[in-house]
Amino acid sequence: MIRFIFWLIYTLNGWKVKGQLPPDVKKCVMLAAPHTSNFDLVYALVGLKKLHVKVRFTIKKEWLRFPFGMFIKPLGAIGIDRGPKKDDRISMVDAMADLFKGKDELTILVTPEGTRKNVKKWKSGFYYVAEKANVPIALGYLDYKNKISGIGPIIYPSGDYEKDLRQIQEFYATIPAKFPDKFGVPWVD
Repeated sequence: MIRFIFWLIYTLNGWKVKGQLPPDVKKCVMLAAPHTSNFDLVYALVGLKKLHVKVRFTIKKEWLRFPFGMFIKPLGAIGIDRGPKKDDRISMVDAMADLFKGKDELTILVTPEGTRKNVKKWKSGFYYVAEKANVPIALGYLDYKNKISGIGPIIYPSGDYEKDLRQIQEFYATIPAKFPDKFGVPWVD
């Protein structure tokens, strides 16, 4: 039912899709940016479904409790413990990289800003997850001006985080956010 509601919102608001994952990319970390609105997830999930990408996304584990979990889990949510790291818990990067083990296909959606606010520095975990899991980074985007949800370039981590991040942020600097004042690309700003 919730998928139908999302599809209805997407369609009635006139959104379209653009791009696709190359056929040889079966596993990847997909960035979801700009992330400035709660509706970003709606448009991203429907757009990716229309592009035949089965996507999972990370969310605070607290959101998977009853009653919200009944609606969020079927959409592809993976609960992440964002509390203080304890001695017996592996890092979030290791936990997310481990999700790719033994899977033939997996796309994990990540917001590099880590919030819907304008930040001075993006989170780097997405990069290190892709590097550790030996998967590419797909640049998923939401162009609110043109109402397009799409997939842009595919970036293979080179090991040079600064260089790769600059390339990623240069792409996102061209994408209009729903709330432009809440989105920034520090390398480009």
